[in-house]
Amino acid sequence: MPFLSRHHTSTVNPAPTTALITLQDVARAYETGRGPLLALQATTLTIAAGETVAIIGPSGSGKSTLLNLIAGIDRPTSGQLLIGGVDLTALSEERLTRWRGDHVGIVFQFFQLMPTLSALENILLAGEFGSRRFRASERRQRALTLLDQVGLADLADHLPAELSGGEQQRVALARALINDPPLLLADEPTGNLDSTTGERIMALLAEFASTSRTLIYVTHDPLLAAQARRTIHVRDGAIVDDQQSTTAIPAPAATGESTTANAIAAEG
Repeated sequence: MPFLSRHHTSTVNPAPTTALITLQDVARAYETGRGPLLALQATTLTIAAGETVAIIGPSGSGKSTLLNLIAGIDRPTSGQLLIGGVDLTALSEERLTRWRGDHVGIVFQFFQLMPTLSALENILLAGEFGSRRFRASERRQRALTLLDQVGLADLADHLPAELSGGEQQRVALARALINDPPLLLADEPTGNLDSTTGERIMALLAEFASTSRTLIYVTHDPLLAAQARRTIHVRDGAIVDDQQSTTAIPAPAATGESTTANAIAAEG
């Protein structure tokens, strides 16, 4: 079963033509006791709709800063950031929160699930921040369907502490999809998982990227980066390389099952 809502196409992204994300001289500096710390140097970058992009670099290189700026979690110190024609630098905090709820799904390395809420409730809570298309009654059914698609239908009522790391990350992915965002961002989505579970998460991300959405993920791992059609290398707060590939390595299949959800359903 493909992921919900967006029209399902082939598992290879079509050649993208429309700019979704545009950074023009975007920089981010933080004030410290020793003065300003430049986390991201003035950066100009365009990412097209439908691209799958890996951002790779060592710890402290600025790759997560770049991702957080695109997510609207952080704000540039200077420059202009346009996503879908919307200038994020011009939005108030309230409007930015509404925009983020509707247009961006985020998967964090450490899951960021609410510990006192069940898997289903964590997904429904994220649905409260979206305003585009789903009524409350629709959100619950959508959340249940997403849990089924990531192989966790039987664990909908479980708290995060009752789930394995891989299960928590799959809940986080379902949460990121609840508002049907055109853009999915993942910050080290496999960094806190063992290699086998990490491969299963990457298989889910690859399935997401096959449904006409844009996927950007941060990783330390060159093998994970090689699964993207485009790899951006960041070092010392600057983009030092930007490579396109016509032969991205497919995400590993968990088993021979016909769908990713079925293939990972047995993971504990």
